[in-house]
Amino acid sequence: MQKKNNILYVSFLSVVAALGGFLFGYDTAVISGTVSQVSSQFQLTTLQSGWYVGCALVGSISGVIFAGALSDRFGRKWTMILSAILFTVSAAGCAISANLDQLVIFRIVGGIGIGIVSIVCPLYISEVSPASHRGRMVSLYQLAVTVGFLGAYLMNYYLLEQSAGFISSNPLLTKIFGTEIWRGMLGAETLPALLFFLIIFFIPESPRWLIVKRREEHAALIFSKIYGDSTVVESQINDTRAMLNSEGKSDRKLLFSPGIFRAVLIGSAIAILGQFMGVNAVLYYGPSIFETSGLSSDDSLFYQSLIGVVNMGTTVLALLIIDKVGRKKLVYIGVTGMILSLILIGLYFLKGEAWGMTSLFLLGCFLAYIFFTAGSISAVIFVFLSEMYPTKIRGLAMSIAGLSLWIGTYLIGQLTPWLLENATPAGTFFLFALMCIPYMLIVWKMMPETAGKSLEEIERFWLKKR
Repeated sequence: MQKKNNILYVSFLSVVAALGGFLFGYDTAVISGTVSQVSSQFQLTTLQSGWYVGCALVGSISGVIFAGALSDRFGRKWTMILSAILFTVSAAGCAISANLDQLVIFRIVGGIGIGIVSIVCPLYISEVSPASHRGRMVSLYQLAVTVGFLGAYLMNYYLLEQSAGFISSNPLLTKIFGTEIWRGMLGAETLPALLFFLIIFFIPESPRWLIVKRREEHAALIFSKIYGDSTVVESQINDTRAMLNSEGKSDRKLLFSPGIFRAVLIGSAIAILGQFMGVNAVLYYGPSIFETSGLSSDDSLFYQSLIGVVNMGTTVLALLIIDKVGRKKLVYIGVTGMILSLILIGLYFLKGEAWGMTSLFLLGCFLAYIFFTAGSISAVIFVFLSEMYPTKIRGLAMSIAGLSLWIGTYLIGQLTPWLLENATPAGTFFLFALMCIPYMLIVWKMMPETAGKSLEEIERFWLKKR
């Protein structure tokens, strides 16, 4: 019973932190339903529309740069509270913005929130989770991101359907939920953002961060709720304290020590390579790619919806098995499946008509690709990054790796249309397949299997690499 209660408590802490992932997903995806309306209302040029869509990414990159330093200095909990405030201000501000400049500013504020939660939420979950359950708990964050995507699509559809018959005596409400429904789509994020803000006050600070700050009595109380066994609690505190003593006093010196710097480089490499294996290209440009194959726009949107459902469902499956199967084995199986799926997609665009391939074949290949991607690299990336680095500089090191991830996201968002046009769809997907190979080699040759190991054991592995 004690073990069950402990897991329930850890699950509660993890779900609260994972709400940041939901806001990440919602804030990223909600923009898709507002572009045409905003462009029409403010008479935007193509460049202005692109800036409206991409401005949040500027905020995300800014947020991820400072998230690690903030969480290392002020704590994981207070940094999450800051992100919740940013999301709330962004959502409410977008709903009442008077012009395009204000709208962009509030979108950038939300982007900063995205950058912060992409670092601090999985980091917090990893530090409060027992080694035997850490993988699935951190994977809750990625699952919440996919739920946020789906929630944004459903909210956009619902508000658009209701807007035609919306009647209110309040002119502001009429504007938000009636005549200018894009305001309601962006503003609806206010409710989950406020929930995130309020519920964070019911969770404790990360016990490992408290040990770094020499607040061991407070950390012991939290560890006792997680583990229940006083012997385990004492052992955990002693183990963390011993690692801190061996690390030395200088954060900068520790970051650039050979073993840890190697881990930072490897984390950054898999973070950016993961973006060039095609997943965001499919999620962002799926309808356009389907239309390239000759499908109507309605069929393309339906196919993209199926991709979203498979993405979320497979993330649930990965969450259930990641601690049993292991991170590296998931990568081996998943990336192999991704390579085969990408090659088949490339062959469809290259020889599909001559070989009699149908649109259902293309759909099957895309769904297979998303299945293998969501079950491997998408599921393990935040797990890897949240458990690879020493407690003392975990936030800072994650920020560096997270920055490379966001740079990769930006580059693939910008390059995909160019690749589809100049390298052809076939060449683009063959390139994505090729980029899977270095990712697999890095995980195989350089990464340890972290499943079932404490964060202190993982740190010792990297320190031995000096």
